[in-house]
Amino acid sequence: MTEKTLHPALQRLLEKRGHTGAEAQEFLSWNLKEIPDLTKMIDMEKAAIRLIDALNRNEKIAVYGDYDVDGTTSCALLWHFFKMFGVEIEVFQPSRFVEGYGIHPISIDNALESGVKVLISVDCGISNVATAQYALEKNIDLIITDHHRDAAEIIPPAYAVVNPNRRDEPVDSPLRPLAGVGVAFALAVKMRELLIADGKTVPSVYPLLPFVAVGTICDLAVLTPVNLRLCRHGLKQIPTCSYPGLLQFFAPEELAAGVTSEKISFNIGPMINSKGRLDHPERALKLLIAQTREEAREHYQHLEISNRDRRMIQAEVVEGAKEEVRKNITDNLVANVVYRPDWHEGVVGIVASKLVDAFHVPAVVLTNAEEEGIVKGSARAAGEMNIFECLEECKDLFIKFGGHKAAAGLSLKKENVPAFQKRFKEVVARLPEVLRTRAERWDVELKPEEITPQLVRDLTHLEPFGNGNERPVFRMSGVKLASYRILKDAHVKWTFSPAQNPQSNFAGISFNYLGKWNEPSPDEVFQKQGTTPFTLQFGIGINRFNGNESIQLQVERIIL
Repeated sequence: MTEKTLHPALQRLLEKRGHTGAEAQEFLSWNLKEIPDLTKMIDMEKAAIRLIDALNRNEKIAVYGDYDVDGTTSCALLWHFFKMFGVEIEVFQPSRFVEGYGIHPISIDNALESGVKVLISVDCGISNVATAQYALEKNIDLIITDHHRDAAEIIPPAYAVVNPNRRDEPVDSPLRPLAGVGVAFALAVKMRELLIADGKTVPSVYPLLPFVAVGTICDLAVLTPVNLRLCRHGLKQIPTCSYPGLLQFFAPEELAAGVTSEKISFNIGPMINSKGRLDHPERALKLLIAQTREEAREHYQHLEISNRDRRMIQAEVVEGAKEEVRKNITDNLVANVVYRPDWHEGVVGIVASKLVDAFHVPAVVLTNAEEEGIVKGSARAAGEMNIFECLEECKDLFIKFGGHKAAAGLSLKKENVPAFQKRFKEVVARLPEVLRTRAERWDVELKPEEITPQLVRDLTHLEPFGNGNERPVFRMSGVKLASYRILKDAHVKWTFSPAQNPQSNFAGISFNYLGKWNEPSPDEVFQKQGTTPFTLQFGIGINRFNGNESIQLQVERIIL
């Protein structure tokens, strides 16, 4: 696929996003041979040599990963990689509610008890200086692989620290946007490279890319050309992959149609995350490393139950958080920092994202931690701002914090909450408004006749969508509403028609539309019948039902 053969509307889209000529071809490319060397990171070779040495000596290797999707897919990727050598490594993951984020001295003790000689952290560790020092004292070789901002006073004194965002890595390194799972994959690539140079026969690591795709998309890593290509190859392989756990997430017709980033973001990511949000993430990991369909089905059923519980808890906390916002809302809304002691700690990150969606400004959601007098929370950015840097200006109020540009976590003493609420808003207010608000975004105007099967097909060539390659939002003017119906007291199913051609209909859906902040109700839209046509902003997708497929507008805004 080239830029010139795309649907004309998508050619306009690429041009608007600055992808023209050679840059457009780079954006659309699948060529893995032309990406930068993934292994070009400080300590990468040192880490790979130590792990190969451990394999040769039959020393026990273990992986310690974060409890989110990125950490869980990183653990699964390395588990499957070492399985290629007939080695079944042990995997440790913390509980969000017991150990909390990061790698802790107790994790080193657990590894010691299991006879581990080399412990690899994935998607965490860059801030855990004391733990690295403890591992050194206990004679465990700790290899930290991470991608989070290097914000501690010193680099942890681990055996090796592999992180494209280390303070001494080049500022312009194209590897900086890698997710934690991308760094874990790079380590596997380096080990294979060294083993082949030593005359060994090693299987390809290419089949591991589905884990890279899932972790990268769900962690909202920026979809630069490197990440785009890794994810494209990962998504392409899922329908024919040999991982029963991944295949559990898809119906046969979904696999036949091809796996999209939307399915990963809105279905698979929340399912994997659900266990870590409510108790312990091990079921999700066991699913991803399952060896049989029966084993995978059992673990998947546990995730289904957990995800259903998560949705119920989340709905309650979202409503409570919106109530807190409305109690204190002002004309000049800069940021939302809300706190209730009884909110479930496991869902505050999702709730912060929901507040950003609803009010278009950054959000921090706080709740009481297990430890008396301690409050934990999650922060989410709006617009192009860097929320990590905003929190840095409040760090004297925190016990600890960490994260990246778009999202962060923090803990603080309860008495510091009012001071933090005040200061965070002051810090955000100093940013230009255009950087700290989620502006109304749309890409290109469509004529009704441009909404064709070719447009839907060609959209797949722009996949995956996510951070830095947002799903296109189209705009169409001169529209009237033919009918609507409410689904599950939250969603709205629409039928629209162009004012100039009322015989032509478009089906649309708006998820969680009822009660949406600053949007007209379906009745208000319907009352426009016979008067001034309105404007729609929407994505485009395929509705699959009872074996039939039809184009469906995914309506984001109705502008009367």
